[in-house]
This record gives sequence, structure tokens and C-alpha cells, in this order.
Amino acid sequence: EVQLVESGGGLVQPGGSLRLSCAVSTFTFRDYAMSWVRQAPGKGLEWLSFINTGSASETYADSVKGRFTISRDDAKNTLYLQMNSLKPEDTAVYYCARVSTLVAGHVMDYWGKGTLVTVSS
Repeated sequence: EVQLVESGGGLVQPGGSLRLSCAVSTFTFRDYAMSWVRQAPGKGLEWLSFINTGSASETYADSVKGRFTISRDDAKNTLYLQMNSLKPEDTAVYYCARVSTLVAGHVMDYWGKGTLVTVSS
């Protein structure tokens, strides 16, 4: 069974930083591109960032570009999201997701259960 488990969420003040992790098991992590997605309270899903296999490329949503950094450690089967200069509007549940190899593009086929980030003074 595919498993993705996010961690690192919590309460942080505006302007602060957090680093999220996503631990992966039951598939070959290094062979898959990965993404981070979030859902703010009462709102829909928002794609945040993508990283290709071998860290060959990275992309970001405009809302987080310049503040968030996606990375991966294939030896540890772990995906990361470094979040700096956090704003109250960054408050959301953050999900990691695997990008499918069966469909062209950036379709995400497996998701973690999410970790809550709350940005408030």
C-alpha cells in the first residue's frame, strides 16, 4: 500500500518559518516527481510546488514563489517544503502528493493525510 505521511506543521507567527516533511513508503520514491498542495479553511485545493525526479526542475505557484522551497532526499525517501516569511493567508492543511507516471502532465495519484499550518499572532 502506498503511504505518504506529512509532518512539521504547527503554529507560527507571521514572518516566521516552518519546514514540512513527507515520508514515503511502498513505492520507489526516486522514480516519481512530487508536489505540495494546500487547502485553506473553507476553500478549495491550491497547488503550491512541483519537483521532478532527480531534482531536475522545480516550479511554484505565484502565491508562494520566493518564499517557499521544495526539495527531496532520495536516500531518505523524503520530500520537504521550506516555508519562510509566512503570512496569515498561508494557514491551511498542507498535503504532499505523488505525480503519476501513467498520465502525461502533473496528475497527482496518491496523497498524504495532511499537516496543519496555522500562521497567527
